[in-house]
Amino acid sequence: MNIVIKEFTEKDITSAIEIWNEVVDDGLAFPQLDDLTAETGTAFFKSQSYTGIAFDKDTGEAVGLYILHPNNEGRCGHICNASYAVKSAYRGHGIGESLVKHCIKTAPEKGFKILQFNAVVTSNKNALALYKKLGFTQLGTIPGGFLLKNGTYEDIIPLYLVL
Repeated sequence: MNIVIKEFTEKDITSAIEIWNEVVDDGLAFPQLDDLTAETGTAFFKSQSYTGIAFDKDTGEAVGLYILHPNNEGRCGHICNASYAVKSAYRGHGIGESLVKHCIKTAPEKGFKILQFNAVVTSNKNALALYKKLGFTQLGTIPGGFLLKNGTYEDIIPLYLVL
């Protein structure tokens, strides 16, 4: 698959909401409980330091996205956080890796020096393997840090990468 990643514009809102809400509804990776609407989604994606949308160059279809934003403020404002989402039908085709690599390139352009993930769920083996491959450092494990959709708790792993 030939992927190009572009900055979010309002014309991407329907695709972005569909991709984001699919991950939220799965209840296995994102902490959000509520789906985005056209109104809340536009505000959400525009409020990020950067929202990137991955498109299949051949079909023009949006197949993934990422959001990039400060992890904190003030003296910790140089640390950013990101979230990645790929349409389920396109997972396993390297789109996630393209999104993360694009994010790693974009973050310093936005003034960030460290990329930190606060809560990678331990069952998200593909993401953990990718982050390890790309040089992220695991900080430990937080027992029961994520409430799964089925009501059980799973451990989360915080990771970081110096940019």
